Amino acid sequence: MTNELSGGITRAGEGFDGVEWSILGQQYFPKAISDASFAFEANSLPGQFVPVHIHPTQDEFILVQEGELELKLDGVWSRAGAGDLVRMPKGVPHGYFNKSDKPVKVLFWVSPAGKLRDLFAALHGLDDVERVVALSAEHDVDFLPPEANE
Repeated sequence: MTNELSGGITRAGEGFDGVEWSILGQQYFPKAISDASFAFEANSLPGQFVPVHIHPTQDEFILVQEGELELKLDGVWSRAGAGDLVRMPKGVPHGYFNKSDKPVKVLFWVSPAGKLRDLFAALHGLDDVERVVALSAEHDVDFLPPEANE
């Protein structure tokens, strides 16, 4: 089955078809999907983060729209602010952290889309971290041990 991109506008703070996911307290809004890529908006409150992980089959990008993120990319810490684009090649460990006192709004996309949309749908509303990690591995996202976040 081929997943073709449909034309149109997905409004800020909304997902296509009204879809919104809550994943470990963070809001995710799917923006566009095709076989070639999957784009989604994420909103992170102060203290929220996604631990260091690897996408073995996808390149991932973050366009910071508001706020500032701390990132760990291939073992190196850096900071990205509004307007910055973060490039995370497939197979490279990466994680992002809102260590500021303000919310962060970002646009993510991965290429190819892979199983990420299905993963987010499966994770919606879960608060069991072990289950989140197991489901992620089943969808080609591999989390590293907690010490990778230091």
